Amino acid sequence: MEVADSFRFLPESVPTLYSVGSTSWEWLHDTFDPVYTDEIANTAYVSANAHTERFGDEFQVKTSAFHTFDEVWRYGWDDEFNGIPPRPVTDRAIATGREADVDRLVIHYMQPHTPYRSLDTTADTDVMAPGDADLSVWDLLQSGSITRESAWQAYRDNLEWVLGDVELLLSNLDAETVVLSSDHGEAFGEWGLYGHYRHVPVRALREVPWVETSGTDNQTYEPTLEPAENNDDVDDADVKKRLNALGYR
Repeated sequence: MEVADSFRFLPESVPTLYSVGSTSWEWLHDTFDPVYTDEIANTAYVSANAHTERFGDEFQVKTSAFHTFDEVWRYGWDDEFNGIPPRPVTDRAIATGREADVDRLVIHYMQPHTPYRSLDTTADTDVMAPGDADLSVWDLLQSGSITRESAWQAYRDNLEWVLGDVELLLSNLDAETVVLSSDHGEAFGEWGLYGHYRHVPVRALREVPWVETSGTDNQTYEPTLEPAENNDDVDDADVKKRLNALGYR
C-alpha cells in the first residue's frame, strides 16, 4: 500500500468493504437513518462536511437527535485554502472525546477530498491553485491540463496530510475500538468517471478502507479551537459557496 507504510497504526494490507454510498450525501442519508434513533442519541458527530446542512431537510434526522453535533466547517473554514484543513477537526474531536459522555464519536474529515493543497506544485500547469473552485481537478484531468499522475500525487498528499492528524488524534483520545474508514472513494478515469457521483456502484467509488485500531489519551496535545457560539454568520450563500469549493455543484 502506497501510504500505509508511513503510518504505524495502519496494517501492511489494508482491509476494505463497500460503503453504503458513492457520495457524502448518500453516506450521511443512509447511515444516520431514523431507524437508528437510539444509537444516534448516544453519538457525538464532529464534521468538516458541509452536507450536514441537510439534516432535518433532505435527511430525516434532525441535528437535535445527536448527543453532540459539531459543524466544524462553519467556523473552522480556511479562506486561503478555500476548504477546511484537518487540524480544526482534530481539535474539536479531541475536545469532544474528552468532554462528551457518549457511546460513539464519529469524526468526519474532508481529506483526501479536494481541494488538494499541493496541486499547484505537483501539477503540470499552474492553472489551478488550492482553493480554485472554478475549474475542479476533475475538469483539468479530463481536459488534459494535468496528468493522472499529478492528480494522484496530490490526492496522496492530502491523504498523508489527514493521516498525520489521525495519528495525533489516536494519541489523544481514549477509545477501545477506533475504525478508520471513508464515506466514498474517487474515480480517476475508471469507467470514464472522474470524481464521485450519487448512486454509482463502481468499485473505485464504493470500496473503502476499514481499519480497526485503538486510541490512548496521552495528553500530548491541547486543543485550542473553540466552537462558534453563533453559526448565523454563515448564510445560505456561504453554504453554497463552500459546497462548491468542495466540488459539490
